[in-house]
Amino acid sequence: MPVTDLMIEGIHLMLLGMGSVFLFLTLLVIGLKGMSRLAQALASEEMVATQSTGELSALDQNTELLAVISAAIARYRSTHK
Repeated sequence: MPVTDLMIEGIHLMLLGMGSVFLFLTLLVIGLKGMSRLAQALASEEMVATQSTGELSALDQNTELLAVISAAIARYRSTHK
């Protein structure tokens, strides 16, 4: 096999490999964008449902979490002196 045939075959193989990687990455980006849109749609529906049911807001949840952690630390310190 002459060197030129090997070069042409190598270039074909390179283009095939680069093309398949490009195709895979393009499909990956499209899939991730679709999943992002789906997650945003589901999150907005969930936000409406959460607000309508009257659950605790994020600020109330953080305040409650802070109170629980503070109580746990105080109890630990009082029993482990």
